[in-house]
Amino acid sequence: MIIKKYVATNMNEALTRIRQELGKDAVIISQRRIKKSGIKGFFGKKVLEVTAAIESKEKENFEVDLDIKNSKEPRQDEKNLIDAILKSQISRNTDKFSEIKNIRNDEKPIEEKENTEIYKEVMEMKNMITSLLNGEINSSIGATDKTNLGLILEDADVCKEVTEDILNSINSEGNEEEKLEEVKKIIGNMVSIEELDVEGTVVFIGPTGVGKTTTIAKLAGRLALVEKKKVGLITIDTYRIGAVEQLKTYAEIMNIPFKVVFTMKDMEAAIESMKDCEVILIDTTGRSSKNTMQLSELLAFVEKTNAKSINLVVSATTKNKDIKIIADSYKALNFNRVIITKLDETSTYGSILNIIKEVGVPLSFITTGQNVPEDIKCPESSEIASLIIGEKNIC
Repeated sequence: MIIKKYVATNMNEALTRIRQELGKDAVIISQRRIKKSGIKGFFGKKVLEVTAAIESKEKENFEVDLDIKNSKEPRQDEKNLIDAILKSQISRNTDKFSEIKNIRNDEKPIEEKENTEIYKEVMEMKNMITSLLNGEINSSIGATDKTNLGLILEDADVCKEVTEDILNSINSEGNEEEKLEEVKKIIGNMVSIEELDVEGTVVFIGPTGVGKTTTIAKLAGRLALVEKKKVGLITIDTYRIGAVEQLKTYAEIMNIPFKVVFTMKDMEAAIESMKDCEVILIDTTGRSSKNTMQLSELLAFVEKTNAKSINLVVSATTKNKDIKIIADSYKALNFNRVIITKLDETSTYGSILNIIKEVGVPLSFITTGQNVPEDIKCPESSEIASLIIGEKNIC
C-alpha cells in the first residue's frame, strides 16, 4: 500500500493531484486544515492536508481484503498488514526510531522533540490503517465519486444538510468529472438570483458589522455616478460611533441629499423631503439577532418607510449556526432579498449556499471588497457554483 500526504488550497485541487498520481481508486484516509508558515513565521495561511492511500499493484506488496470491514474481530492477515506497513515506514528512520526506547534524561530537548515527532507519526499511521481495516473510514479502495464530491462540498463549508441534498440529486451514471459538472448545475439551480430593482424606497437591515453602510454607499455610487439617477440617503443608525459621519461623507462626495432620523416623525419628514428622488436608500441600526426588543423597535421604523424592497444583509463569514438564528430573527421584518457581503474576507464560499437556503429569498448582490462603488455585483448562478467547488476565487 502506498500512503501519501498532499497539501492544497482546497479539496478539489487535492483530489485532482491524488487522481493524477495515485489513480481513481485512491482512498482518502484523512483531511485537516493546517497553517502553512509564511515569511519569517508571519503571514502564514491555512491550507488543506489530505492523506491518501492506494493498494500497490506490485505482487510482492500486500493486498487489502475488502471484506475485512465486515468481520468483528481483527484477523491475523489484518495484523500482518499493519505490521508490514509500519515496518516499511520505520525502516526509513531505523536509527532515529530506535532512539525512542532509549531516551536519556540528559539528551537535548531538540532531540527529544525529534524522536517524539517520529513516534507520533508512526502511531498516527497505525491508527489510520487500523481504522481503514475496521471500516471506520467512509471510503474504501476505489473511493466512490460521491464521497469525493462530498469532501469538496465539506471543504467549502457547505452545511451537512445541503451537502446531502446535493449528493442525493446526482445521477448515478457518468464519471467523476461529469458528476462534478452535474453538482455545479445543481448548485446553480439552488441559487436563486434576482437583481434588486432599485427604485422608490429601499431598506437595508441586518446584524451589526456585516457591512450595511458600505454596501449602501456602493449602491448609491453606482446609481448616482454610473446610472445617473437621483438618489437620497437616510440613516437611523445613530448607535454606532462614526456610522452617521461615514455615510454623510459618501453623500457629500456624491453630492446627494442626506438625512439622519431619530424618531418616527423624523422618518416621515425625511422621506417627504426626498420626494423628488428616484431612489431613497435607508440604512438601519445593526441589531443583535437575540434582542427581540431592539428588533421590534426596528420593525416599527421599517413599517413607517412603506418600502416595497427590504434587503437582509449577511456576511459570508457568518457561521452556519448563526445563519439560522439571523434568518429566524429577522423574518418578522419581511425582507424579500438577501445581500451577501465580505466574500473577500473568507477562503471558502459554501456559506453563500447555506445563507440562501436559510433565508428563502433571492440573492440580489454580493460584495467583494472595500472599494466604493466598484466592489458590488449581481453574480451569475454559475459563478457562485464555481466559487463553491473551488474553481474560482475572489482574491
